[in-house]
Amino acid sequence: MISSSDLSKEQKAAIAQWAEEGADLPDIQKRLKGELGLNVTYMDARLLVLDLGIQIKVEEEEETNSSGEAQEVQIQEEVTFSGPPEALGGDAPLGEASANSVEFTTDEVTRPGAVVSGGITFSDGVKAVWLVDEYGRPGLEPETPGYQPSEADLGEFEKHLRTLLQG
Repeated sequence: MISSSDLSKEQKAAIAQWAEEGADLPDIQKRLKGELGLNVTYMDARLLVLDLGIQIKVEEEEETNSSGEAQEVQIQEEVTFSGPPEALGGDAPLGEASANSVEFTTDEVTRPGAVVSGGITFSDGVKAVWLVDEYGRPGLEPETPGYQPSEADLGEFEKHLRTLLQG
């Protein structure tokens, strides 16, 4: 496994330049092997790009080629929702809006083993990572071991996932 600390400044600059020129992740992986002599897996290349903070450009024509591809790109774009339960169709009174707000983010690059993933900050400020695996099973991993979110927060989280997955 390779990390960004294993690379020289010139190598990091070369990877950033390739991405700026429009290279996608498989191209970067090939160029790492061919031009820099680094034999890395696709996952290593993906983690390296993330570690370096490099943004891979997605061309417009690729997004419009098929509805399935466009929908996948749309799901992977960062989405943030912060609001009271009634904004998602819940029935909480307006006076409780600020106390019950839950913030959601959807990862731009999905976590390994997940179809869609992101982060959540519950109304009490506790953060967690969420994902839906390839079998459609939701998962939630709070930063605080043993943490149990409130029923209202879980209901809001469920509504957010339903809205996200239904498009």
